[in-house]
Amino acid sequence: MTVGRAGVVVVGAGIAGVACAAELVRAGIPVQVRERARVTGGRMASKRFDGRPADLGAAYFTVDHPEFAEVAEGWRAAGLAREWTDTLVAYGPEGRRELTGPTRWSAPRGLRSLVEHLARDLPVVHDRLVLTVEPGPRVDGQDCAAVALAMPGPQAALLLDPALGAATRAVTGQRWSPALSAMLRFPARHWSDLRGAFVNGHPVLSLICDDGDRRGDGAPVLVAHTTPEFASGHLLQPTAAGPAIELAVRDLLGLPEPAGLVHVHGWTYAKPATAANGTYHLDDDGIGIAGDAFGKPRVQSAWLSGRDLGRALVDRLR
Repeated sequence: MTVGRAGVVVVGAGIAGVACAAELVRAGIPVQVRERARVTGGRMASKRFDGRPADLGAAYFTVDHPEFAEVAEGWRAAGLAREWTDTLVAYGPEGRRELTGPTRWSAPRGLRSLVEHLARDLPVVHDRLVLTVEPGPRVDGQDCAAVALAMPGPQAALLLDPALGAATRAVTGQRWSPALSAMLRFPARHWSDLRGAFVNGHPVLSLICDDGDRRGDGAPVLVAHTTPEFASGHLLQPTAAGPAIELAVRDLLGLPEPAGLVHVHGWTYAKPATAANGTYHLDDDGIGIAGDAFGKPRVQSAWLSGRDLGRALVDRLR
């Protein structure tokens, strides 16, 4: 395989796509990163409310791989990430209890800022919707050396020509679950020692994070994530689920005042429900696939997947 004019086209500027593109750029291979959204980040999504960011996708990240640890330390050195907590709580039928586990990291400026930092020297084009990936490979009719699809499998399946059999089988084998995430801003902090809470056996809630504690500014902001079952009934109109999510949060935590602002975001493909084999897919048609479907649903898994796919493409194209 030779590197054509377009080099490698990476579709998706989440952390997997950015990690893949970084390896290609480091090796001197031409690359284009195409992102349909207005911003970089993917499911490491942050949205600003009155100038303050809140994380509406991934809640935090953990580190146990030495190379990803170097990335995390780079973020820390840049003032973008900090170690948050190793203790969360869990609510369930048996009541409330504390859970100690791995250190969770957070980002004062929002998790999206971490992906933007990795992508700062990459050729990312936003608002660029890719429609077709065909044999060749070709992306929207343009020849390229290879294609890296860094997105949930069901989204990738919509782009792939059925003639690309290996890639089509790889993405259609993925299973994903939905979720809603809600930012709730209250008049005051009427909770303490929360940090983050797993909610077990609840009809609406699966996770609540104290965004003021997570961000380090003490703002009276919570971010709640719902169960897949609740989300599946509200994906067409996520905003309409706001009152039910707020009521569930207030009831669980015993909060006396209603939220002053509620914003709900729907994620059709929030989390992979099955793990694919290996850390990435790359076939003889020149189609690569990366993301957190290859491994545990973690930020680290997505980064490793993109990095490994990038290195495999470098080896092949050289």
